Amino acid sequence: MFQIKKLDIFITKQFGLLFVGTFFICQFVLMMQFLWRYVDELIGKGLSLDVMAQFFWYMGLMLIPQALPLAILLSALISFGNLGESSELTAIKAAGISLMQAFRPLIFIVCLIAGVSYAFQDQVAPVAQEKLFQLLVSMKQKSPELEIPEGIFYDGIPGTNIYVQKKDLSTGMLYGIMIYRQSGSYDDQAIILADSGMMQSTAEKKHLMLKLYDGVWNENMRSSEVAGNAQVPYRRETFATKQIVLDFDGNFELADMSDNNVDAKAKSMRRIFHDMDSIREANDSTGWQFYREGKSYFFRLAQVDKADSLRAIKEAVEPSVDFDSIFAKLRPEQKQMAVKAALNNAQTTINDLDMKANYANYIHRYYRTHIIEAINKITLSLSCLIFFFIGAPLGAIIRKGGLGVPVIISVLVFIVYYIFENSGMRMARDDQWTVWFGKLISTAVLTPIAIFFTYKANKDSVVFNIDLYKSVLMRILGLRTKRHIYRKEVIIEDPKYDVDADLLINVNLEIEAYSDHHKLYLWPNPIKVFFHAGNDQEIEKLNHSLEVAIEDLSYTKDKLILSELNNYPVIAVRAHTRPFRRKWMNIVSGLILPLGIYL
Repeated sequence: MFQIKKLDIFITKQFGLLFVGTFFICQFVLMMQFLWRYVDELIGKGLSLDVMAQFFWYMGLMLIPQALPLAILLSALISFGNLGESSELTAIKAAGISLMQAFRPLIFIVCLIAGVSYAFQDQVAPVAQEKLFQLLVSMKQKSPELEIPEGIFYDGIPGTNIYVQKKDLSTGMLYGIMIYRQSGSYDDQAIILADSGMMQSTAEKKHLMLKLYDGVWNENMRSSEVAGNAQVPYRRETFATKQIVLDFDGNFELADMSDNNVDAKAKSMRRIFHDMDSIREANDSTGWQFYREGKSYFFRLAQVDKADSLRAIKEAVEPSVDFDSIFAKLRPEQKQMAVKAALNNAQTTINDLDMKANYANYIHRYYRTHIIEAINKITLSLSCLIFFFIGAPLGAIIRKGGLGVPVIISVLVFIVYYIFENSGMRMARDDQWTVWFGKLISTAVLTPIAIFFTYKANKDSVVFNIDLYKSVLMRILGLRTKRHIYRKEVIIEDPKYDVDADLLINVNLEIEAYSDHHKLYLWPNPIKVFFHAGNDQEIEKLNHSLEVAIEDLSYTKDKLILSELNNYPVIAVRAHTRPFRRKWMNIVSGLILPLGIYL
């Protein structure tokens, strides 16, 4: 029966305190990154504190699932790094408790966090995403105070288009002003040109006061009663100073999102699958409609009687009509009309097909975003467990606590995850990769890494040993490795010099005989090594005898003997023999990769 032990409570407490702290740090970093992307939408809009509070609240809720894996990675690294640095992890292993047993309570907690993350993404995050998107759209639509752009017509003020050639930010002056106003129909409009001006909002933020200098006012008077009585079509006014009032609502109002397609991120898993069925059904119906239209337009058949059908069949077996000769007989104006009609017909067809292709691509892309988001909810929750099995074993291996080394490792792991995740998502979204491959590539890359680190930490194997990887590389390249035998600090029993000397003499003689018999002067023959039957493992016995003698002599105090022992070569016992005992395994290894050369 499962029992909560004091060790489980101790490790849980160590991890839990760090997890809470690192979570808020990661959440803050992600919020600042997100805020930096939309800082232009917030500046100069005169947004109230309650609107800003809603923006930060929904942004924080949306980023919680992304902060959880990074917080788990960092807290696991720091907690087990602290345990290893303070030798507490060594004491735990000395008590007969394996590393996986120490992970047991945290695995349960991380699985619980992963489940909470999935539920949060399915229920809370879609609502937060939808509200945040509505706020962003509303911020974009809100008219800014004194933020009229340069060089383009600004239509953010109702019934008015304003063009400003240049702005002076230090004084607030506008230069090269053109204003186009239209209250109702075409008969009620005005064009105002001014050399310069200044704009400011009223105290109630309901109007804009625009003071213009050295300009001309042109206004259509057809719709006014004065113009009707005086029979004047328009009026023109030149002014040195003119002040006009523009309607302006500075209050913040949420945009209506009922007619917009909701992003897949703002949907639960159930709604995603429901909308996917709807999109697929709508796409099929639209496709059939496009097919029927194309069939009726490009492949329509005229209604003919029996006599015309027989004549058409008779003409079909005769030599084909030469359209070039027919075209050459036409008059120049007829040729021009025929070419123009053909070009117009071709361009119309191209435009129609492009429109339908763009629509089909849009629907297909919209459908793929739903699949991507459905998979993302699962992979993002699963990443909590993967990041734990990367961080905890690494902390146990490195045995460095604090925020130095763990933060660096966490950043590197997260960068790798971020690159693969975003690259796969973009490639899947653009239909360059399949959706499943693009979304699962980050998980496929990090899962073997997590398994490798967990295995190494559980076996107390060396991971960051440069000499080990150097030795493997030298064996692959066929380079000879050297022995590194040093004098022992403690010697309990002296070597048996006579026995070891006789053993070494016999080994040397046997190796010479083996070399003369097998003639090991060239590269091994792959055919003989991998595909011929038989057992040739003599060199393993010779190597065993050599290593026994060297191991015994390594306990000597004589420096000369130690120096001579380092001159003995490291024998590649399977360089010229079969790597495996079974014949079929040798054949497979010989076809794929000559493993015997490296072993």
